Amino acid sequence: MKKLTTLLAATALASVMGTAAWSKTLVYCSEGSPEGFDPGMYTAGTTFDASSRTVYNRLVEFKHGSTEIEPGLAESWTVSDDGTEYTFKLRPGVKFQTTEYFTPTREFNADDVIFSFERQYKEDNKWNKYVAGASWEYFAGMGFPELIKSIEKVDDLTVKFTLTRPEAPFIANLGMDFASILSKEYADKLEADGKMELMNQQPLGTGPYTFVAYQADAAIRYKANPDYWGGAQKIDDLVFAITTDAAVRAQKLKAGECHIMPYPNAADVAGLKEDPNLTVVEQEGLNVSYLAYNTLVAPFDKVEVRKALNMAVNKQAIVDAVFQGAATVAKNPIPPTMWSYNDAIEDDKYDPEAAKKMLDEAGVSGLKMKVWAMPVARPYMLNARRAAELIQADLAKVGVEVEIVSYEWAEYLKLSSDKDRDGAVILGWTGDNGDPDNFLDTLLGCDAVGGNNRAQWCNKEFDDLMTKAKTTADVAERTKYYEEAQVIFKKEAPWNTLDHSLVSIPMSKKVSGFVMDPLGIHRFDGVDIAE
Repeated sequence: MKKLTTLLAATALASVMGTAAWSKTLVYCSEGSPEGFDPGMYTAGTTFDASSRTVYNRLVEFKHGSTEIEPGLAESWTVSDDGTEYTFKLRPGVKFQTTEYFTPTREFNADDVIFSFERQYKEDNKWNKYVAGASWEYFAGMGFPELIKSIEKVDDLTVKFTLTRPEAPFIANLGMDFASILSKEYADKLEADGKMELMNQQPLGTGPYTFVAYQADAAIRYKANPDYWGGAQKIDDLVFAITTDAAVRAQKLKAGECHIMPYPNAADVAGLKEDPNLTVVEQEGLNVSYLAYNTLVAPFDKVEVRKALNMAVNKQAIVDAVFQGAATVAKNPIPPTMWSYNDAIEDDKYDPEAAKKMLDEAGVSGLKMKVWAMPVARPYMLNARRAAELIQADLAKVGVEVEIVSYEWAEYLKLSSDKDRDGAVILGWTGDNGDPDNFLDTLLGCDAVGGNNRAQWCNKEFDDLMTKAKTTADVAERTKYYEEAQVIFKKEAPWNTLDHSLVSIPMSKKVSGFVMDPLGIHRFDGVDIAE
């Protein structure tokens, strides 16, 4: 069966590459299928790699391999003295991509910026619900609907954002994927044709690569954008060969069927390093993996139950089994490489006997629960099924019966956000902008309940600290607030923090210009391959 599946996937890849056979082609063995191609509606890195980082740009961008912001579609910006008005001077002469399905008649301007943001928070905007179930999870979870007072077109190349309060990470947030800029002209054409849903299937932006075709669960093809404002790409054709099995990705890489792969099995890394045709680059990930309890559902609404379950799990065993030691046990919801990390916090100790006693005292002996395991490898959790099995075995020792469940990736992300979801979910996060707010508020703030906040945990004291941290530009003050917030988090235990991982990316030695990114994204602008 595996041979047949591999044959079908190879046939699909050959088909989708089509006329690219005689051009310079780079094949990326991606780990999963995108949920869609409109990055505003999603939060998964798999989707961002396939959409926002290939097809689109943002007003500001992160420098390759850095969390430092640089100009993007905005050449410059100014901020008012009170920190509530941001005026952006837009880059002139930027062209939207020409595709088989749309030919633009004008260049990028302020109308595109306003359209790209207003659709995410104005409920009367026709594009707010153009896809069934559209939730604009990132935009909403970060409190942007309450933050943005207005977006005004000063002239064709000037846009002013007025905020309801100062927001220290605002510029960094605009470099994130949900802030990608779409074409209003293309949107107007789709609306006129009654085909609005195609915005999520046939993307069109200003980025380095133009979307060509997607064969579901098999391959995505792009071609270099000849009009890219950032300069011509050295790769003619970029192909995402969707390969969910990490071992198969490694086999394809060794066989030369793809040139770059993410998230190898920890046990395969040594062998990949020994291959003379490959290079393996590594760095500490700006990430965390966690087990999120639904704090709205009994008995996980009791902190003593959550604490007891945390004490019952041997996290070091998970790190050893899943990562072969290429990770560290996590005690905080932000990684130790991030500023404001509170190292003074003590982790919940692994103590099965004390855990069983606490569960008995809480009146939940004989507890049955579900643990959700991701179906795909992510940098922060290479094998969620294996981690779930270890958690299952540990909890059985304290009298808790665990059922492991999973779903297709897009469904997993959607269902795990439900406020009435049962059990505990294995998930994680790689920082999107290098700011602690992107972990603490984005994943644990009250605004993110029903979205990125998989614990459905809303704590007023914690949330007040988030607001204070965001509304001051003083880093020392912000650090103090975030350190206090981590104390509250540990006391309340909405998660069991599992690990922070080392991230490895194996690639062919023919590849040059690929930069490993601390934000966990995979970018192919500036990448080349020897013929």
